[in-house]
Amino acid sequence: MREGSAAGRSKLALWLGAFSGFYRPGVEEVRQLDAASKFLYSARSVILVISAQAAIIAGLLALGARRFDAFAFVLVLAGFVAAHMISNLSNDYFGYKRGHDTPDSPRMRYTVHPLASGVLDSRTLLAGLAVVSGIGLAICAFFILQRGWTAAAFAAAGIALLFLYDAAPVPLKSIGLGEPAVFLVWGPLMIGGGYAMIAGEISPAAFWAAVPYGLGVMSILVGKHIDQMDFDRGKGIRTLPVLIGERAARALNVATLALIYAVTAALILLALLTPFAAVIGLALPRAWHAMKLMSRPRPDAPPEGYVGWPLWYHRVCLVHNRAFGWLYIAGLALGAVWPHANL
Repeated sequence: MREGSAAGRSKLALWLGAFSGFYRPGVEEVRQLDAASKFLYSARSVILVISAQAAIIAGLLALGARRFDAFAFVLVLAGFVAAHMISNLSNDYFGYKRGHDTPDSPRMRYTVHPLASGVLDSRTLLAGLAVVSGIGLAICAFFILQRGWTAAAFAAAGIALLFLYDAAPVPLKSIGLGEPAVFLVWGPLMIGGGYAMIAGEISPAAFWAAVPYGLGVMSILVGKHIDQMDFDRGKGIRTLPVLIGERAARALNVATLALIYAVTAALILLALLTPFAAVIGLALPRAWHAMKLMSRPRPDAPPEGYVGWPLWYHRVCLVHNRAFGWLYIAGLALGAVWPHANL
């Protein structure tokens, strides 16, 4: 996200700006914003696009199966974004309370930390968490009443992973399980589970279609954990890159990016995915750029004008996933409109 004064910008423009670009780095500028804007930037809303994309993918799969429920889709979209917001705020709260988010930490450098920067106090952050959690729980309750035990199972799995990732006494991300957990959440759980809530039935095809997108989101987190692995190692946070080493982690992420396209091609050939999904090939230049960066060590200093440092691999993987995600959505939309073109 480009830095610039908030003066003269409407609240709507500020709110929408929280969801676009890259991480906003200016503490003083954020302090001047209205309360809603402060909360949106504190929740790192720029990354919430991955949850919105997962919901849209689930909705398009339901539309293609002629099982689409518009009201259920809106609730799934709101629920996914709320859950992701809770995860981001919870991550910052527990990271700050455990002493991980110190002034020298990567988290304090690439964007505003809501507590450490003083943009939000603990009481305000917890109040915001309570409101967003209330929305999420209300949506869960609706689906449990409508879909029964299927909804209860997906909700329980989502809440459990949300708690275990960062809030548990031994968080998943500190024992090398955070990365596969993210694949499960943004892949099968969100897309497969979202489809079940929208369509009212479980579909094996939806779970398969979730795999490429889950891999894309996992690549973002692996990239981030490589970027901050030296700091994490010093704090005793054993993320997957810390456990296997930088070179192996970079090789893993290159393989993950390649696997996105290989799995998509296989699903198309097996008639488990619309041929229109091949449009993701347009994102291959960005994937190749990400792979080239992942194949070599990170520079010692950021290029001039670079936003988001010390995040390097994370940023290029996020940029790729945005492009891939929207193209994947476009392919699924075409498949839903012209189902007769499917194999």
